[in-house]
Amino acid sequence: MTTVSSGAGIVADAVIPAPVELEPAEGVLDLTTVTVHAADGAVAGLAGELLAAAGALVVPDGGVPVALTPDPAAGPAGSSNPERYTLTVTADGVTVAAPERSGLLHGVRTLRQLVAAARREAGVPLEVGAVVVRDEPRYAWRGLSLDVVRHWFGPADLRAVVDLVGSYKMNRLHLHLTDDQGWRLEIPSRPALTEKSSQGAVSGATGGFLTAREYRELQEYAAEREIVVVPEIDVPGHVNAATHAYGELMPSGEPTDTYDGIEVGFSKLHLDLPATEPFLRDVFSDVARMTLGPWVHFGGDEVLVMQPEEFGRFVVLCQEIIAGAGKTPVAWQEAGGSAHGDQAAAAALAGDAAASGTDAGAADGEQPALVRPGTILQYWDTRPDHAPFVRAAQAGAKFVMSPADRAYLDMKYTPEHPLGQAWAAFVELHDSYDWDPAALIDGLPESAIEGVSAAVWTETLLNRDDLFSMLLPRLAAVAEIAWSQPEAKDWESFRARVAVEAATWRRENAAYHPTPRSTGDVAEVERLSGHTLYFADGLLAK
Repeated sequence: MTTVSSGAGIVADAVIPAPVELEPAEGVLDLTTVTVHAADGAVAGLAGELLAAAGALVVPDGGVPVALTPDPAAGPAGSSNPERYTLTVTADGVTVAAPERSGLLHGVRTLRQLVAAARREAGVPLEVGAVVVRDEPRYAWRGLSLDVVRHWFGPADLRAVVDLVGSYKMNRLHLHLTDDQGWRLEIPSRPALTEKSSQGAVSGATGGFLTAREYRELQEYAAEREIVVVPEIDVPGHVNAATHAYGELMPSGEPTDTYDGIEVGFSKLHLDLPATEPFLRDVFSDVARMTLGPWVHFGGDEVLVMQPEEFGRFVVLCQEIIAGAGKTPVAWQEAGGSAHGDQAAAAALAGDAAASGTDAGAADGEQPALVRPGTILQYWDTRPDHAPFVRAAQAGAKFVMSPADRAYLDMKYTPEHPLGQAWAAFVELHDSYDWDPAALIDGLPESAIEGVSAAVWTETLLNRDDLFSMLLPRLAAVAEIAWSQPEAKDWESFRARVAVEAATWRRENAAYHPTPRSTGDVAEVERLSGHTLYFADGLLAK
C-alpha cells in the first residue's frame, strides 16, 4: 500500500481498513461544499449524510461534484469481487465507481474518512489531496455479533451500531436475541416468549424486545446501508427464558424461574419431550419468515449438561428446519463436533454422531461431521482440537472466525479496566489487530473461510457508551482483519490511522477507550489531522 504523509489532508493515513491500492496524485480539491450526483436517490442520500457528518456542506447544485457511477470495470485490475470500487479524487471533482451498490457505498465511506481527516477549525477549507483508490474486501462476511440479552439495547442503539459497523465497511450484524436472562424478539406463533420472558436482564436491569415491525424496520435500515442482520435463537442451551415462558419444555411440565445472573451452561431443552420439536419448528419458521437476509443462527454453544448424542440430534434437526424454511443455518463451532474446550466430550460427540447415521464427510477411520454442506460455523473457542473443524469443512461447512482472545470485544483491555470480562484474555488494540483468520485452524483451507466477526457480550455493559467504549477502537482493527489483504496490514500505519480516526469519534461524541499511544510522532499526526491529540501516562486520551 502506498502512503503519503504530507500535503493537503491525509490520504493513506486516514483510511480504515487499509485498501488494496492507493495512489496519491498531484493536486488538491476543496470539498467544503459538495453536490452528490447518483442515479440511485437512496445512495445519493446516504452519501450526503456521510459527507455532511464529516464536515462538508452538501447542496443540491453548485458544489464540487461527487459522482457515484455504476462501472463493471471498477476496482483492482482483474477483480470480480462484487464489492469492489474505485475512488478518484482530482482537482476537478470526485468519482466513485463500482459495479454494485455496495461498492459505491464503500467508496463514499473511504471519501468520508478523507474529508473527516481534513477537517480543522471552522472557516478552513476541507482540502483533500488528489488520489486514486482501487479496493475490494478479502472476505465476504465482515461482521459484529452483538448480545442484546444480558443487557437490552433497543432500536435506536441498534441503528447506531449499524452505522458504526458500516463506517468500517463491515456488512453483517449478528444479533444474539435469546438467552437465559431474556427473549428479545417477538415470535407470532409463540407470544408467551415476549409476554413472560422479555423483561429480564442481568442484575435486574430493564429488559425489552423487538416487535416484528421493529425487527423489519431495523433490517430495512441495515439493508439500505448494505448490512445484513443475522438473527440468533440460541438452542439447545442458553434457553432459560424459553423454559420460563413454556413449562412444557421441561420434564416436570413446570416453568423455570427467571434468571438474572451471568453463569452459562446450566439450561437445556429436551428433545424427547413432545413439546420440543414443535416449539423449534414454530420459532425457527417464524424467524425465517421475518428475516430478510439468507441466514438464521441457531446457537449451539456451551451446552454443558447434555449428552453428546442428544446434542447431535438437535444440530441435525435445527439445520433441517432452517434449511427447510429457505435459510442457511449458522451455528457456533460446537455444532461442528467440537465441545466447549472438552476434548473427551468432543470425541464422544463425534462418536455418537456416527451412531445416529450422520455420515457427511466421513472417511475410513474418521468420525463424521454433524453439519450439512453450506452450514456456517462460527469459531470462537481456540482450545479444542482442530480435527472436527477440518472434517466439517470437508463436509461442506464454511467458517466465520471470531477467536475470543482476539475478536471478543467484551474482554477487558487491561486487568484494571472497569468493564468486561477476562476469561479468554486481556485484549488490547494490538491483540485485535495481530492475527490472521487463515492461520487459526490447522489444516483448514482458506476457501472454507467465509469471513470474520467481532463479538461483544453485554454482561457488564449497561448502555450505549459502555458498548461503544468496548467496540472502539478495537472494532476498527477487526474490520481491517476482515477487509484488507495480509500484505496491506501494518501495525505502525494502523495505530497512526486510529489516532486520526479518534478525532472523528470525539467530534461525534462516540465513547471510545483511550488506547496505548497510537503514533511515535504526535506532532506529525496532530499536523496531519488538524486536531490536538492529548496523551496522558502513555495513553491517547479523549
